[in-house]
Amino acid sequence: MNRIEPERIHRLNDRPLARGQYVLYWMQASQRAFWNPALEFSVDLANEHNLPVLVCFGLTPNYPEANLRHYAWMLEGLRETAQALHERDIGFVMRLGNPPDVALSLAQKAIAVVTDRGYLRHQRAWRQYLAQKAPCSVIEVEGDAVVPVETAYGRAAVSAAVLRRRIQPLIPRFLTPLQERAPRVRARFAEPTLDLTDPQKLYALLDVDRTVHPVDLPSGTKAARARLCSFLQKDLPLYAEWRSDPRRDVTSGLSPYLHFGQISPVEIAWEVSRANAPGASVFLEELIVRRELAINFVWYTPSYDRWEGLPQWAQETLHAHATDPRPALYSLEELESARTDDPIWNAAQSTLVRTGRLHNYLRMYWGKRLLVWTAHPKEALRIGLYLNNKYGLDGRDPNSYTGVGWCLGLHDRPFPERPIFGRVRAMTPEGFTRKYGTTVEKALL
Repeated sequence: MNRIEPERIHRLNDRPLARGQYVLYWMQASQRAFWNPALEFSVDLANEHNLPVLVCFGLTPNYPEANLRHYAWMLEGLRETAQALHERDIGFVMRLGNPPDVALSLAQKAIAVVTDRGYLRHQRAWRQYLAQKAPCSVIEVEGDAVVPVETAYGRAAVSAAVLRRRIQPLIPRFLTPLQERAPRVRARFAEPTLDLTDPQKLYALLDVDRTVHPVDLPSGTKAARARLCSFLQKDLPLYAEWRSDPRRDVTSGLSPYLHFGQISPVEIAWEVSRANAPGASVFLEELIVRRELAINFVWYTPSYDRWEGLPQWAQETLHAHATDPRPALYSLEELESARTDDPIWNAAQSTLVRTGRLHNYLRMYWGKRLLVWTAHPKEALRIGLYLNNKYGLDGRDPNSYTGVGWCLGLHDRPFPERPIFGRVRAMTPEGFTRKYGTTVEKALL
């Protein structure tokens, strides 16, 4: 058996193994064939019972807040994953429909259903629905956090410092390579499946916004690993010094791949920890402590995408300054089309729309300025989430909700009071220019 830490394994119902023809792995969050604990758990279980493994993916035509950009990038990665599974003698089926219903239909012939863990509201509801309806055992295996969320901390952490103290001693135990084994029984299925080699035909099945066009960025595990290799060689040695400078952009660029589960955070952390580069510890702080602080937030905060999810002190101070005069008020249309009087913000928004990506420091500045240009901070939160989730390849993610929330005080401390921001940390064009000059917009455009 693989050494999959028991804290990663969650039994979602109390049903026993059934009589069946295969072990079913419902792939949803971890869209990869390697370093995937849910997949390896499925292989081990199948080998115990001398059965094949079938992986299923439910392609919902209207995933929450997703558009053609997100679907095109995901489907490109899934095409590679399906081929990799085939090469490992593992079956793969993709069907159009509500994802848990797709899994439920295939569960009728399974001895058990294994699934990965999702942290957002709808992902959790999907898994609960399947666990209630399935005729067999449903087992969730958490593979998209280095330290499982409930093991890291048992409640919402108010800051990175709180989570850091808890999570750092646990990291060595969970930072281990995952041995991949082939199933003893080769998959031979005649199950009907959608054709991943014809993306235009798949796009026609989707009920999504088609105005947000796909981006020119390779998708899939191979592309993620190539980006990681480049980062380790070129950017990691510079990361500690230059990570906040958008003119240099020495960030890893891995957030879209992590969002779609195309690469494991454990694999990234393992490779970075072995690099022995000066920026390794700083990067691991971002990858583990900061990223898993976001997971902690959405897991323990039901209102993670609403005003009520912000700290009480932030709500109070922003509300107290909600009527402060604003230098300008922009409509959603003006903001979306980057028509403000701030050239740096406009360049950031245009980059997000064009490429689906935005430098981490720029995203903070971008989010903070929305407080200045909207009639109420609730509107700033709503518009920030809307724009980030619509255009960002890494949008609709725990990091999205946490990052925009941070711009309004989440996981931060109170600062000296000032207009509009109250006691929430401010970022201004003057401060940005003092730090980075006036060349950022040229570097972006």
